Amino acid sequence: MYIVMLGAPGSGKGTIGKILSTDLNLVHVSTGDIFREQINKNTNLGKKIQKYLEEGALVPDDVVIETVKARLLEEDVENGAILDGFPRTVAQAEALRDFLKENKPGAKRVAIELDVPDDEIIKRVVNRLICTNKSCGAIYNKETKPPKKENICDVCGSSLKRRDDDNKETVTKRLGIYHQNSKDLIDFYRKNNALYSIYPQDLDIAVKNIKEFLEEYKRK
Repeated sequence: MYIVMLGAPGSGKGTIGKILSTDLNLVHVSTGDIFREQINKNTNLGKKIQKYLEEGALVPDDVVIETVKARLLEEDVENGAILDGFPRTVAQAEALRDFLKENKPGAKRVAIELDVPDDEIIKRVVNRLICTNKSCGAIYNKETKPPKKENICDVCGSSLKRRDDDNKETVTKRLGIYHQNSKDLIDFYRKNNALYSIYPQDLDIAVKNIKEFLEEYKRK
């Protein structure tokens, strides 16, 4: 099964995606990670991606699609994956559908939408603290999930920091862009009967409900 994680920045896609990855034994595939891997390997795709990023431009659909297709042909994702950051447009969603039909004809695909109110996302993001150890990357919240020691990661002991762009103005702009761009994508999955929408107020309950839905969806 190929599971697409949808949701605004700060909705919890990465957190829930990684939990599902562990619980369901599916690789968590992040578009950002794929881009960095291609750039580090200095592939032709990596050179294309780096050019767009250096210019501050969005990586166009055709390059994103080509990059993700290459990743989905690798052995570790032959039975499914958690897709985080892809697709972002209907064109990308259609390309994923066609790719899976051609290369994985028996595979199911489904989108999980984390539907969190904007005011809650803003509150989450402006209070977010992230571990500076990139191999750890643990995420905390000053209000709802503070570290045991102030500004120290519980997991690895590294220092925690707040991202410079984790402020109300920037988050509000991101949310506006997300809502503008995501409507058609969410409608695409809804019309294809492949959308499960949930407001993840409690992490454990949300994960439990999503897993129950996925188990039922597999049997269809």
